[in-house]
Amino acid sequence: MFILCLLVSLISSIDVTAIAVSRSEYPLSQGAAHGPSTRLTIGNAVIGPDGFVRPATVVNGMFPGPLIAAQKGDLFNIEVVNQLSDESMFLQTSVHWHGISQNRSNYADGTAFVTQCPITQNHSFLHTFTAENQTGTFWYHSHFSSQYASITRTLHCDGLRGALIIYDPDDPLAHMYDVDDETTVISLADWYHVVSPKLLGVPSIADSMLINGLGRHVGGPPSDLAVINVTPGKRYRLRLIQMSCQSDVKFSIDGHSLTVIEADGQPTEPLVVDQLQILAGQRYSVVLVADQSVRNYWIRGLPNTPGANYIGGVNSAILRYQGAPAVNPITVALPPTKPLQETNLHALGSPGVPGTPGYGNADVNLDLEVSVKAPDFQFYINGITFGNTTLGNHTVPVLLQILSGARQATELLPAGSVYVLEPNKVVEVTIGMQSAIGGPHPIHLHGHAFDVVQSAGSSAYNYVNPVRRDVVSAGHPGQRTVIRFVTDNSGPWFLHCHIDWHLAAGFGVVFAESPADTPAYVDPVPAEWDRLCPIYDNQPNFTLPHIPNIQI
Repeated sequence: MFILCLLVSLISSIDVTAIAVSRSEYPLSQGAAHGPSTRLTIGNAVIGPDGFVRPATVVNGMFPGPLIAAQKGDLFNIEVVNQLSDESMFLQTSVHWHGISQNRSNYADGTAFVTQCPITQNHSFLHTFTAENQTGTFWYHSHFSSQYASITRTLHCDGLRGALIIYDPDDPLAHMYDVDDETTVISLADWYHVVSPKLLGVPSIADSMLINGLGRHVGGPPSDLAVINVTPGKRYRLRLIQMSCQSDVKFSIDGHSLTVIEADGQPTEPLVVDQLQILAGQRYSVVLVADQSVRNYWIRGLPNTPGANYIGGVNSAILRYQGAPAVNPITVALPPTKPLQETNLHALGSPGVPGTPGYGNADVNLDLEVSVKAPDFQFYINGITFGNTTLGNHTVPVLLQILSGARQATELLPAGSVYVLEPNKVVEVTIGMQSAIGGPHPIHLHGHAFDVVQSAGSSAYNYVNPVRRDVVSAGHPGQRTVIRFVTDNSGPWFLHCHIDWHLAAGFGVVFAESPADTPAYVDPVPAEWDRLCPIYDNQPNFTLPHIPNIQI
């Protein structure tokens, strides 16, 4: 407690009026892919991606946000500028680079109240980081949660989301495809006709499923659908990114098989499927061979909402062969014969699971039991719901607490939700669904990819060649999943459900990896990072939209 009191004193001594936020200049091309050095301006606009017009959060005036494309080993310099102005939504933000490990740059992870304070109106923050040896399919989205109520990442649901791809010039699976560029990136995103603050108090069902930012809603006009153009005989690497706030999606393309070659930025042994269930936050690369007759084919993204179908072109996009007329397809959806099963996915080259094989044989074995309790319908992990990180009138993200001297779990906020892990240990985490309704629950770990040694709904363990990824299904009540990773990335890392409404209701914990090593490991922390919390704490006229009690 002495450490936190000292921290408050230091924060209070900063003269906020003297702070000036720098703005680096990066050339941008509206609508084109951006390089690893760029500026993302977060603002508001009125859009109608499914034919229904509503205010939204946009990036550089676009929804989804612009694609960020990089090559293996590139240095990222991404300035996030907050120009939000619509008071029906939130006016603060942060941006998380989903799947990027942020090794030695925990401060750039973009997780509000875990690794930073939010970026307030008319301010910016420059995220500088490398992705080391990472390649594959990633994305970015808001990761803002108010400390005055359990409200998390709602700007994501209002539109702040986009793709981030790191290309590998030496991809070991490059021989399997001919085309891999911005035209083969496919985003899947549920969409709501009501701004997200108003959805947090009621059970929410998406109004539509958008594919590459376009779709139709039930009873709505025949608005434009996304079109993926292909040339007969060519092979395409389709990068599927599930950006939804809640829905999981069953993805397929009429008349075509798909070969999975990547899961969440990790290459996999090729696996032929004809349908993929993709949970919020997950990504897959699949190879499509354009070997069918020249015509139009339905691309299908069926959400797990009651009564979901394809009538009138909802939940759909179009695969158009070169030479086919610009008309809607007439193809018919057939029941899948080879749906993706996670247990059939294996990491390329079988790198193996760290540590001694066998359940419970890791250096650290954690059991996280998840439940939901009435009447507030909050989620609890081991009896604790994820709370806030405020001390008095000051905001103290977990990373700031650690940099200020906190080392033990008993010293770290939120109380009971921070698990301290020693360095270079093999950690096995069991996530059990006791009464966690609303599944399947996509569980995302920041800072790491992990090995899935037991998939939800399966009784088998795989310590030899399981899939490696960063978002896994924890399934439904009565099911569990087991993952392993190594604590080789010092800093606080969030583990949480990627359904926004569930995270808003407390479904998360923080793994504080070797906090004693963190100050040196992330040094130097940018001076602009130090200024985020004083600016946030001293923002004038901060008001929160009225939020009723959260229900599942």
